[in-house]
Amino acid sequence: MLFICAPDSFKESMTAKEAAAAMARGIRRVHSDAEIVLTPMADGGEGTGDVLVDALGGTVVEAPCHDALGRPIMGRFAYVPERSLAVIEVAHACGLEMIAPEERDAGATSTRGVGELVLAALDRGAETLLIGLGGSATNDAGAGMMAALGARFLDAAGAELPDGGAALAGLAAVDLAGIDPRLARVEVRIAGDVSNPLLGPNGASAVFGPQKGARPDDVARLDAALGRWADVVEGETGRRVRDVSGAGAAGGLGAAFLAFCRGRMESGATTVMDLIGLDERLAGATVVFTGEGSLDAQSLSGKVPVRVAERALAAGVPTVVFAGRIDAEVEASPPPGVVAIVPIVRGVTTLDEALRSGADNLERAVAMACRLANGSFADTAAGEGAHHAAR
Repeated sequence: MLFICAPDSFKESMTAKEAAAAMARGIRRVHSDAEIVLTPMADGGEGTGDVLVDALGGTVVEAPCHDALGRPIMGRFAYVPERSLAVIEVAHACGLEMIAPEERDAGATSTRGVGELVLAALDRGAETLLIGLGGSATNDAGAGMMAALGARFLDAAGAELPDGGAALAGLAAVDLAGIDPRLARVEVRIAGDVSNPLLGPNGASAVFGPQKGARPDDVARLDAALGRWADVVEGETGRRVRDVSGAGAAGGLGAAFLAFCRGRMESGATTVMDLIGLDERLAGATVVFTGEGSLDAQSLSGKVPVRVAERALAAGVPTVVFAGRIDAEVEASPPPGVVAIVPIVRGVTTLDEALRSGADNLERAVAMACRLANGSFADTAAGEGAHHAAR
């Protein structure tokens, strides 16, 4: 039997690598001679760089930059020399979790640190940038990032605007003459898992602004400031990005990569699967085990378990999903290719205890699933694939 262990991280409990190892221990309890391929996954968010470093043989590079409030920090990105690939998770520069709740201010925070990490990656020799959008504390449409890369955002008097999304209300012009010329020669791939546009009720300010410190009366002002940014940038570049799916990710940082870097939006999970060669690993597999901390409606929009199940289904391999929390509707109607959804939490417990015991609980749940299946995964694969192919 060939098991593919391809989980995402279980947030605040296990990294994807730790989750895959826990799955393997659970399998070994029941099938001591099974062949197991550990394939930790990510969707462009937390842990993407670590997953790709392990899979592709890269290294983690530390570089000085500034956090969302302009404080000097040591950021990091992943670099794969053989591919001249740099993987930059924006959360390592302007992450929300780096800012205390009482300090969060969506109008003042800046993506300048992301630009500084991009410069460090270019200095390293990167020819492709894979940008993981997610977990930012910012709402400045990437103005800080582009300023670090040499752009100038000017008011009507020709003075440079201060950092932060609120200042964009006074934007009159963008001077792109000083942008680092290397930026025009790199491929920019934008890995994200949200489809929000830049503006409006589903845009960056309305949907994500409140968790970044925006009060209800701030949201309209921030949305108007991003609208001003979109007007001026479209006039300067000829690129209309306000309505593009995903442009609102990371407080409009997606829009900046689209407008100034000719970036390409991609499903983060799909990009990671392609880079690590998941399809090749699925050849001849008996079953795929995947999972994440919470399996809910948002998971259906492109999170790791669903994307993995899609690939496995195409290969005729069944998928079992493990999760700490399972939405009732998803459980009642599993995604195509998923033959079982298994909770890992045992009985009544506190959240803190569930997070602390995540690896042990996952190991136990995997062992239980293996015992219940009694080696029938192989019988399920062909029938499941044929069933969904006929739908």
